Amino acid sequence: MTKQILVVSASPRGAESASRMIAHKLDARLREDFPDAKYVYRDLAEDNLPHLDSRTLKAIASRDLKEAEENREAGRLSDKLTDELLASDLLVIATPMWNFGIPSLLKAWIDLVVRPGKTFRYVEAGVEGLAKGKKAVLIIASGGVFTGGPWKSWDYADPYLLQILKFIGIENVQTVRVEGLNVPLLAAAAIPNAERAISKLALSGPR
Repeated sequence: MTKQILVVSASPRGAESASRMIAHKLDARLREDFPDAKYVYRDLAEDNLPHLDSRTLKAIASRDLKEAEENREAGRLSDKLTDELLASDLLVIATPMWNFGIPSLLKAWIDLVVRPGKTFRYVEAGVEGLAKGKKAVLIIASGGVFTGGPWKSWDYADPYLLQILKFIGIENVQTVRVEGLNVPLLAAAAIPNAERAISKLALSGPR
């Protein structure tokens, strides 16, 4: 049962953002499919999350309990963001691709929620993700086409997001691409293609 849905949007382009536009389309479908769920929206362009500094690192990653406690205040934002993620059954990340990767806004959020002892832990076999049993949908907008063709190997956004989510235990991930936005012959079809992909997503059933 989907009780909470977390939507993380990374584009600073507001209403002009293709990733946000498709995220709104997905939101409409989700509200039909899961009308009783709690919806949490995290707008990274408005939040302007800080990048990790020394005190925050000590608060969220130090193995020295005294050091972590002394810097606890610096870690409160990370605690809040991590709790939002762990309480959610479905995670939606809507982001543009910039310079073949993700914006630093999204990387800042990731750095604040990928935490030892919270969303992953070290075990004898290596690492165990602690955010298991969740689904995720990635919405990635790009000027070029990266799902095939000569630029496919230049895509560092989708592979990275899939890997970091798997690292924390989220393996049921579907990706919707809004691509070719800057390619004259493809731009007009980018939004309709993404909308069709939204309608085909498998969002219910066993996790």
